[in-house]
Amino acid sequence: MRQFDQQRPNLARMYDYMLGGTDNFAVDRQAIEQLAELIPEAVPLARANRAFLQRAVRYVAAAGVRQFLDLGSGLPTQGSAHEVAPEARVVYVDHDPVVAAHATALLDGARNWGRAVCVEADLLDADDVLAKAGAFLDLDEPVGVLLVSILHFVPDSARPQETVARLRERVAPGSYLVISHATTRGRLDDEERSRGVHRGAATASGGADRTPAEIRAFFGDFALDPPGLVQAVDWRPDRPKLVGDWSLPSSLMAGVAKKPAI
Repeated sequence: MRQFDQQRPNLARMYDYMLGGTDNFAVDRQAIEQLAELIPEAVPLARANRAFLQRAVRYVAAAGVRQFLDLGSGLPTQGSAHEVAPEARVVYVDHDPVVAAHATALLDGARNWGRAVCVEADLLDADDVLAKAGAFLDLDEPVGVLLVSILHFVPDSARPQETVARLRERVAPGSYLVISHATTRGRLDDEERSRGVHRGAATASGGADRTPAEIRAFFGDFALDPPGLVQAVDWRPDRPKLVGDWSLPSSLMAGVAKKPAI
């Protein structure tokens, strides 16, 4: 297996640390501690994002979908899709060859009975992603496509809208698109400070600041299931919000949409 660079922070390992995992190094923990000093809600938002992913996967699995494609997945630890839906087949996709190699080692060492794999591919190359995923998934059947907390790392110049449109076009009717996306309108100082930390990470990219309307556009003609595009913590929460509950800032939007029948 290719080795991680232990001298530079890595976004996949940083995220693992924020979720309470152990697949990270001191340099990743230091980067998160710096980020938390600048933006105290960064770690709670990461955990809220993972909680959204888990609720969304349960929801899509309950609708009868038995296969998932997780794009820009990072390391499949701490409540990833194959753990939430153990009967489903899952393909994790990451463009970082070292992350993909480590993810493969983690999955090989886990008791997932061959139901989950990781492939190395660039999520912006939809045809390559689907070709590689098609070796493991039946793309003639519905699939849950997960783009969770990844699109805000992709600038508009890379044309992510076209990529997501291609994914929507290629998946079978009855498929679901699951998206969470940071929105920093009105909070640009926070964005600039956080980029100073992320810039040192081995897999960091420029990113994009998008409005809720721009995020909604990624779903195209897919029908958003209730409650629509909302704050991640408000998407089908496991329990009603109680009086006095601390609310996270509205900087992470999330939604789940279904491809209509032909």
